[in-house]
Amino acid sequence: MMNVYNGNIVLDANGSATVKLPRYFDALNRDFRYQLTAIGGPAPAFHVALEIEKHTFTIAGGTAGQKVSWQVTGIRQDDYAQAHPIIVEAAKKKAELGTRAFIPRGSKARPMNVGPLQPKGRQTPTPTHTPPEMHPRTA
Repeated sequence: MMNVYNGNIVLDANGSATVKLPRYFDALNRDFRYQLTAIGGPAPAFHVALEIEKHTFTIAGGTAGQKVSWQVTGIRQDDYAQAHPIIVEAAKKKAELGTRAFIPRGSKARPMNVGPLQPKGRQTPTPTHTPPEMHPRTA
């Protein structure tokens, strides 16, 4: 589980800026990742000068007045996230091998029962869905 924070900031006369994140940021997040994009021109010396501490971080190495787009992600460490971790991938049971929750058009896969169990005799088929990118484009 991750949180994403982002924004734009303009660098000061020294080519740097301090980004202020929400006050709760440090309590909610850990293992930060940074992404910076210089807007309007190259910034080969561009970097994170000071990492996150007390919900702020500093960007440096740009030019005065340069606009910067920034993004920070953090792994959630709050009680809810720790009690309900996201399972990225789980092994299928033998009976589920060869099944899929979403079946692309033309696939021979069988639907996987992903909904709530139905009483015997009232089984409803799992609807199939084909994401738009799986459909051939028509002119």
